[in-house]
Amino acid sequence: MDNLTQKFEYHSKTLANQAAQDELWTAVLSLKFTSMELNILYSYVIEVLICLHTRVLEKLPDLVRGLPTLASILRRKVKNKHIRDVWESVLEEYGLQEGDITALCTFFVAHGNKAEHYIDKVRRMYIRDVNFMITNMVKNQALQDGLLKAVQVVEKGKAVRVSEEQKSPLEELIPSIKS
Repeated sequence: MDNLTQKFEYHSKTLANQAAQDELWTAVLSLKFTSMELNILYSYVIEVLICLHTRVLEKLPDLVRGLPTLASILRRKVKNKHIRDVWESVLEEYGLQEGDITALCTFFVAHGNKAEHYIDKVRRMYIRDVNFMITNMVKNQALQDGLLKAVQVVEKGKAVRVSEEQKSPLEELIPSIKS
């Protein structure tokens, strides 16, 4: 009886996971964005995925050659506790969860072959509030959350870079005294 209950629970979880994956893929494939909007979203997604890969490599410099892609990290983290721990710490550092990465990778796989990367200046020329666009047009909650977090990570990273670039030397902050 216990064995049957365990098998049933396992199959129930598996079916629920498959249903969620099917729903995510359906949502990604049925997005009604213009090519411009799709390129803008793709730009945020790819920047986050590159950022995650780079950050993991920074924390695992001895494994750089063995982890040439984000896919290699995602594959190897399953069996390698050290990689998994670093991966989880990087996700936490950026406020992301596995579900967000699943959504972003699904988006990337579905649209990466036909999308183009737009730099920040170009993105801002075409869409002023990408969060509003995502919230209004993406109905699947997992996909919406993943895309919104991708925008947040990219924008937060830019804010940090800009503030670092704007730091002035101490001499400039102290008013000069005229004799």
